[in-house]
Amino acid sequence: MDGNGRWAQQQGKLRTFGHKAGVDAVRSAVTLARKVGIKSLTLFAFSSENWQRPKDEVGVLMHLFSLVLRSEVKKLNKNDIRLKVIGDISAFDQKLQEKIKKAEALTASNRSLSLNIAANFGGRWDIIDATRRIAQQVKQNDLSISDITEDLFNRHVSTAGLPELDLLIRTGGDHRVSNFLLWQCAYAEFYFSDVLWPDFNEDVFNLAIADFASRQRRFGLTGAQIMTQDDNDNNNESVIC
Repeated sequence: MDGNGRWAQQQGKLRTFGHKAGVDAVRSAVTLARKVGIKSLTLFAFSSENWQRPKDEVGVLMHLFSLVLRSEVKKLNKNDIRLKVIGDISAFDQKLQEKIKKAEALTASNRSLSLNIAANFGGRWDIIDATRRIAQQVKQNDLSISDITEDLFNRHVSTAGLPELDLLIRTGGDHRVSNFLLWQCAYAEFYFSDVLWPDFNEDVFNLAIADFASRQRRFGLTGAQIMTQDDNDNNNESVIC
């Protein structure tokens, strides 16, 4: 969700004003995701590198995170939306950690949409964290090295239990991943938008979804292999019918 600061500067306001405006874009994105049946929506709210921003800006972001948790969680629960925070939350103050845990517990049984907020998150951290936990199990003789597979690794990253990542959207005009979901985006489709995050409304989100729907996903296969697979799928469907 990139472009909050630049959006605020274009309005002649402080960067923190852009972060507050970005909350409205979050509501819009969550509303559309719920409406069209998306099962998992992950928002990169605060990266592990964001601690390097000016102290006042970080303070506003933490305060805003706390306020949003307090004001929005009941609405999420009412709309059958599960909240999950991924990242190293141990760096947050105790009160914020407790709010996160309470919000997750309240919405844990909801199934219409999983809303995943990446906070103090980094793709490299995620991979290293999973590796350390797997290595600890090997050290304790709970796993052998031959047990380590992609499926096992998937069960140890922060998105364990969530659907495979299909579409990664970046707003704000930059064409890079910026350390987000590095393991998970191996076969994801990318969509880069020049729209700054506070202006990312339902119309812009729908454009990204439509673009994704128009693509032929290969997952490492060649065009010929896909055609063969399609033929096999058609044959299987006719046999089942």
